Amino acid sequence: MNAVVNILGHLSARLDRFAPMVVPSLARLVFAGVLLIYFWNSARTKIGDGLFGFLHPSDGAYIQIFPKAAEAAGYDFSQLGLFHHAVASAGTWAEFVLPLLIVLGLFTRLAALGMIGFVIVQSATDVVGHEVGGADLGRWFDAASNALILDQRSLWLVLLSALVFLGAGPLSADRLLSKDRA
Repeated sequence: MNAVVNILGHLSARLDRFAPMVVPSLARLVFAGVLLIYFWNSARTKIGDGLFGFLHPSDGAYIQIFPKAAEAAGYDFSQLGLFHHAVASAGTWAEFVLPLLIVLGLFTRLAALGMIGFVIVQSATDVVGHEVGGADLGRWFDAASNALILDQRSLWLVLLSALVFLGAGPLSADRLLSKDRA
């Protein structure tokens, strides 16, 4: 029994040495492969028309981010105030910039923390604003693992949390810019 414990101890020690390099690199790769285009496509639906469309959110941005306020205003978006414009603009920019920063490994901890906040607000908007419920909301500890909010987005938050706690890993702009490149 001691031999098994010793072997597992040595294996654990080796894994512990490699985890700070492997886990964040894999987290960023999986984020790029699974979520980068998802967020960019979502952001593209929120950009207004023309060259400076990024300064003027589309009608869809207000409908997606403030569904009840948009409906209350009769979908006359001029009725929505500066707050709505600022949040819709910031949310759109965040969907472009934060995923890019994560993939590049630049300001990764801050970008991942921002994405965690974004996903929480996104999920709350889906539940409260769009009234997502039932199978799309899901439940933990059931047989199904494909619910949009409690299953999928929980996994997104774990992935992003790994980047908050461990940083970007060795193959990153953060590492290139850091003084400690060991």
